[in-house]
Amino acid sequence: MRTRTFAAITFAIAIAVMAASRWVANDYFLSAAYTVLQFIVLATAWNLLGGYTGYVNFGSAAFFAAGAYTTVFLHKALQLPLPVMIVAGTLVAGLLGLAVGYLTLRMRGVFFAIATLALSVVLYTFVVNWNYVGGARGAYIILPREVPFGLPRYIHLLYFAMVLMTAVALIVARAIERSFFGRGLAAIRDDEIAAECAGVPTLRLKLLAATISGALMGMAGTTLPYYLSYVEPSAAFNLSYAVNSIAMPLIGGMTSWLGPLIGAVLLGTVQQVVQVTVSSAWNLLIVGVLLVVFVTLAPNGIMGWVEAWRRRKS
Repeated sequence: MRTRTFAAITFAIAIAVMAASRWVANDYFLSAAYTVLQFIVLATAWNLLGGYTGYVNFGSAAFFAAGAYTTVFLHKALQLPLPVMIVAGTLVAGLLGLAVGYLTLRMRGVFFAIATLALSVVLYTFVVNWNYVGGARGAYIILPREVPFGLPRYIHLLYFAMVLMTAVALIVARAIERSFFGRGLAAIRDDEIAAECAGVPTLRLKLLAATISGALMGMAGTTLPYYLSYVEPSAAFNLSYAVNSIAMPLIGGMTSWLGPLIGAVLLGTVQQVVQVTVSSAWNLLIVGVLLVVFVTLAPNGIMGWVEAWRRRKS
């Protein structure tokens, strides 16, 4: 299937989902669906660098928070419409990804992973001491009285925005996977030195992957201030964003755009059910248990297991 056809089908499904959800009166259902979709975007974004390229990024929360705090800043400074703030947050996080990539992508393995983790610590410290966006005490976001487009409640608007962001993330991931760009990233993942010897512009491709990955993570965070109505550093830099963005592709499979989608839907849904029936404190424990199970029984994730089963059948 061509990328244009896939994009058209994906957007058609997104529009159908949004149209159907207008009549959903249960706010919790929309809230839970919003969270699962947010994890799909984060997992897909992480996989561009961590799965396709083989560079494990522990700084997902930093890019996510960059998008969130761009929204906070623009809301306080200019009172811009939500779509404009989503675009602005995406660009800021993308530029952050480019800058961090330029400084760190010459490192490999554990050194790169530690550098991305340090990014989260540095950015967290910066935000805590930036009083204009609330600093350590956080910032309140007052929702507009009138919901745009005649929607019943503001959660509908945020849900619609996340549906569209999910569609964009999946289209971008699939387009990269099937392009020369994606084949170059796969060559880097398999053997970076051999890829360089073969003429693959490894640094350029890694920088582009880091930029797109950071932009998509930031895009996922741009609606967080409106979703929570109150943002503090510990919420924007929450450990669950970094852990889930890594765990979901690992569980679903890191070599295909479908892997993060499957992992995020599976793990995100389980976490939402547990949060309602037991306690949200169990979420990270569930992630850890599932990671151990899948790394032991299906080290290539669900998609890897499916591919192996297909090969045995054929």
